[in-house]
Amino acid sequence: MTRRVVITGVGAVTPLGVGARTLHERWSAGTSGIADGRGACTDFDPKESMTTKEARRSDRFTQFAVAACAEALADAGWDAELPYEPHRVGCIVGTGIGGLGSLETNHAALVEHGPGRVSPLAIPLLMGNAAPAALSLRHGLRGHSYGIISACSAGAHAIGVASRTIQAGDADAVVTGGAEATLTPFATAAFAALGATSETGISRPFDARRDGFVMGEGAAILVLEEADAAAARGAPVLGEVLGYGATSDAHHLTAPEEDGAGAAAAMRAALEDAGLGPDDVDYVNAHGTSTPLNDRSETLAIKAALGERAAAIPVSSTKSAIGHLLGAAGAVEAVATLLALRDRVAPPTVGWEERDEGLDLDYVPGSAKPLAQGHGRPPVALSNSFAFGGHNAVLCLTAGD
Repeated sequence: MTRRVVITGVGAVTPLGVGARTLHERWSAGTSGIADGRGACTDFDPKESMTTKEARRSDRFTQFAVAACAEALADAGWDAELPYEPHRVGCIVGTGIGGLGSLETNHAALVEHGPGRVSPLAIPLLMGNAAPAALSLRHGLRGHSYGIISACSAGAHAIGVASRTIQAGDADAVVTGGAEATLTPFATAAFAALGATSETGISRPFDARRDGFVMGEGAAILVLEEADAAAARGAPVLGEVLGYGATSDAHHLTAPEEDGAGAAAAMRAALEDAGLGPDDVDYVNAHGTSTPLNDRSETLAIKAALGERAAAIPVSSTKSAIGHLLGAAGAVEAVATLLALRDRVAPPTVGWEERDEGLDLDYVPGSAKPLAQGHGRPPVALSNSFAFGGHNAVLCLTAGD
């Protein structure tokens, strides 16, 4: 019998503020955290979750992960001590790039002042596994621990792999999610040179006027536990990871398949893993980057995977409110999806106003809408993450009873 994986705690730092519930409440209200063409975490102060010395020895993406993890563990009731033997608790966190800010700062020091000015902490600061390493050290998590780097699918891949780790019996619990902090001069210039980011500085997924994504930063951490173990300790259950699907387009380094075939295959795989079909899906949290290619191919993928059911399902993009958090996006969106399911609401695609030809799904314009009831069970959602490199990761989630 497959071990069920439940979610007992969530935490987040996003452009909408610090806190998972803040993310959900402000997005559901149609609030945007994007200002001056960026989704920056302006409310975040690392010293609220770590000492000045610890903050100085951590890149911003790791600082985000530490803060989100503190919230998630407290939410799960882990703030006093681990409820499991430490070697049975893993830590898997995704990122797209890692400590890019630290890399830029230290490279500038090298060029301007020579090798003697490069920090001895430069490598620990910038390495892609710095966030899971920091969380494991901080909380004594001695099980499977590593980082996942798969561009904008990394956060979702991390959650999917964490759930598999529990299902395989290799852990009783895994602290997982994603973190990213790339609002840096180099990243901003590089994505602009690629033609991927919005010249208008507006994120409006699926809208006819969309012209590229808006860069954001942040992190989200989830506590996953084996269901029977969570029940034995009396843990409140926020939701469940029902299924996980991962595929590769094998098509192009930066462009998705035009027909969305790889993405559709990942959606089908997540549903098959959950033992569900299209009629069981109540909501889709879209990857929805606000780029011309992605939004069109994702719409086609949703139609291909869900058939006639697609027209009746609300589809909205968290990136409309916070921008694109790259490797953190899948984790942040999983948290946003879970809390939306708990409140039985589909948050809006902020800024959607003009329909584009062929993009004819219900993108939840204007304001949030209630999720239709009628299955006699908690609602189910797909949370999509698609990335440069052709990586596709889809999570099938449901809320707790």
